[in-house]
Amino acid sequence: MTARANYIGLAPKAMQILLNQEAYLKEQFSDSSILSTALWELLKLRVSQINQCAFCVDMHSKDALAQGETVERLIGLSAWRDMPMYSATERAALEWAEHLTQSKPVDDQYYDKLATALGEKGLVDVTIAVNAINSWNRIVKTFKPEVGSHKPK
Repeated sequence: MTARANYIGLAPKAMQILLNQEAYLKEQFSDSSILSTALWELLKLRVSQINQCAFCVDMHSKDALAQGETVERLIGLSAWRDMPMYSATERAALEWAEHLTQSKPVDDQYYDKLATALGEKGLVDVTIAVNAINSWNRIVKTFKPEVGSHKPK
């Protein structure tokens, strides 16, 4: 494969904006009574699966496992609707993540359903999280860092 641009080195200020967004999300998902860091990893992994971003699927699978997520829940994620191991909050967030990633319209009834399930602040934070991973997926799919090179912290 031809080496591609070093996007981090060539646009460090732009990458810092995305990293600052990640820091905000880490704080929100860590401090929330509704959202969790485990859910955040599930969202990143599910959106990366939809976008077929191999690097991100590898990264977020490893990170989720390192944070204590179970293999069964990671394997079942692509069929989460039919798997009994996800909470109501996780199901609402995963549904919203898929809906936004697939650019489906959001009518008032659907918005109200998700705002009730996640709370308005939770809905905002999940929306930002979905936007963030979609951005990362598009960047990584363009510049293709080596799949498998990620080491969890």
